[in-house]
Amino acid sequence: MLSKLPRSFYLGSTLQVARQLLGDLIVRNYHGTKLIGKIVEVEAYRGSIDPASHAYRGKTKRNEVMFWEGGHLYVYFTYGMHFCANVVTRQEGIAEAVLIRGVEPIRGMEVMRRLRGKRVRDEDLTNGPAKFCQAFAIKRTENGINLLGDQVYLVRGKRIQRSEVGVSTRIGIRTGVEKKWRFFVKGNRWVSRK
Repeated sequence: MLSKLPRSFYLGSTLQVARQLLGDLIVRNYHGTKLIGKIVEVEAYRGSIDPASHAYRGKTKRNEVMFWEGGHLYVYFTYGMHFCANVVTRQEGIAEAVLIRGVEPIRGMEVMRRLRGKRVRDEDLTNGPAKFCQAFAIKRTENGINLLGDQVYLVRGKRIQRSEVGVSTRIGIRTGVEKKWRFFVKGNRWVSRK
């Protein structure tokens, strides 16, 4: 039995949580199948001090889950066609989160292929935030899920050594571009951008 990450893990510093998520496993129970992936790329977003964060200008109906206590899933719709999933961090009211950008499939790849809706190479199944959400059937209905529940949760994986962690600026944003808050496993095939 895989042991879920405790609530206390999510309440730490967002940058620390982001780095520590690398190598951890995300588990999605989907119609009797466990979809499991190793997190290999993330980006941190830091609320009111981060102009690239959805919560920079305060609470709205769209970003409300970001203001919840750490350990919930914040899912948003973007470009009129894609979902992206974030792990909410910190204490209630702080509004920080970590975007899951890349996941290495561990279990359930055939279901992931079916959910992606087309024939794709293995490394293209989950090497981007929207691809990951599609492959793991994460949509608006998963917004606000408690990561200590049974539908979607995270478990401790193999520790990634500091020397194996790449750090860069975040991808696809227009503000806060100088922040080096993207963390990834160097050389992993499922990182969205090398």
